[in-house]
Amino acid sequence: MILRMGERELELGGNYLGHLRDSTAAKHDYAALRERLAEDGYLLVRGLHDPAKVQAARTVLIDNLDSNNQIDRAHPLDEAVIAEGGRGQFLGGAKAISHHPDFLGLVESPELMEWFANLFGGPSLTFDYKWIRAIPGGAYSGAHYDVVYMGRGTLNLCTCWTPLGDVTYDMGPLTVLAGSNQWKKVQETYGRMDVDRDHVEGWFSKDPVELVDQYGGQWLTTEFQAGDAMIFSMFLMHGSLTNVTNRYRFSTDTRYQRADEPVDERWVGESPKAHYAWHQGEMKTMESARAEWGV
Repeated sequence: MILRMGERELELGGNYLGHLRDSTAAKHDYAALRERLAEDGYLLVRGLHDPAKVQAARTVLIDNLDSNNQIDRAHPLDEAVIAEGGRGQFLGGAKAISHHPDFLGLVESPELMEWFANLFGGPSLTFDYKWIRAIPGGAYSGAHYDVVYMGRGTLNLCTCWTPLGDVTYDMGPLTVLAGSNQWKKVQETYGRMDVDRDHVEGWFSKDPVELVDQYGGQWLTTEFQAGDAMIFSMFLMHGSLTNVTNRYRFSTDTRYQRADEPVDERWVGESPKAHYAWHQGEMKTMESARAEWGV
């Protein structure tokens, strides 16, 4: 099977693209999960969420897009077929969506907070700011570490990537680069960057082949069903396949950490300030920054 990642076409099962390691069998073996998270940098846990709660959150997004004429009404609404001219949306700062009871009922459910508390070995908290995406056809995410966007608190922070509905290969699911959580020089250069302080582009690369050729490893992905989740560390290189369908791919990124560790102030509170200086003033390209870092 040939899948698209950015502008590249990669063979699933070939040198550049393979399958994620599944941790579902250890879903409640928290010592084993911690060991695997340290080793791989990620956990694929199927059925972590209640699918009914996923559907309720998905409906909130679909209703919002529909109200903006971005969904083709010639098809069933839940299929989220892109209307002509539909651009998709990023809804992180839209509190009517990100703090809707049906959305919070998914990402701040008592069961999920308890699961993270068990994983961390202490009470957990989640950022008040939520990242919610409706990815249109042709779109994808380039390779990056999350730490460059939210690294002012604890580095033991985890991202939970949740597909809001089933996501097949052609809809652009998450991809992670095996071994990238062990790249010391990249962590000590790019991984110490702060986009608001340094005014540098956030994506480390738009070319998945270049990274494998330079650093080794393999991009890993899978198809997801409603209820599945990917949990990963701040120093795992990840991105997504390209959505090559006529449907939106819905997903949310939420962040979790121990409640007694430092918190990045940009993402918490009644009205988180979020990125406040990233695109202000002169921006440095990642190409020039990588040349300076020697990575």
